[in-house]
Amino acid sequence: MAKRLLIVAHTPSPNTLRLRDAVREGASESEVEISALTPFEAGPADLLAAQAVILGTTENLGYMSGALKDFFDRSYYPCLEETQGLAYALYVRAGHDGTGTCRGVETITTGLRWRAVHEPLICRGDFVEDFVTQCRDLGRLMAAGLEAGIF
Repeated sequence: MAKRLLIVAHTPSPNTLRLRDAVREGASESEVEISALTPFEAGPADLLAAQAVILGTTENLGYMSGALKDFFDRSYYPCLEETQGLAYALYVRAGHDGTGTCRGVETITTGLRWRAVHEPLICRGDFVEDFVTQCRDLGRLMAAGLEAGIF
């Protein structure tokens, strides 16, 4: 059975869509199965079918997007006992510093007992092309680690 990487990313703008697409592009260089969904499309069944997840969100008022929070609200209890140890990574498109956003996601993932396998990638300030490269690298790293059985 192929290993599955789930990408759950809020993409309210062309630039955030580019970041999500870059994550998927980097991950697609491996043999893992990739599922890329918005937080409104994704749910508990998608998490239960995945061996790793990459979360993408905008920084909204110093917190994660309402869309990602909704995803967690719908998935938390159905996945609480079933996804412990799930490998995850986070990227944030932040207009400010992204720390509140990371703290909010980390609070929830700690409760779920997920395992962060990469420091949060914070794409802060004005949009620059290097954000796309960093997101592609994140997707590549996560998929390679999953494929190699590292997590």
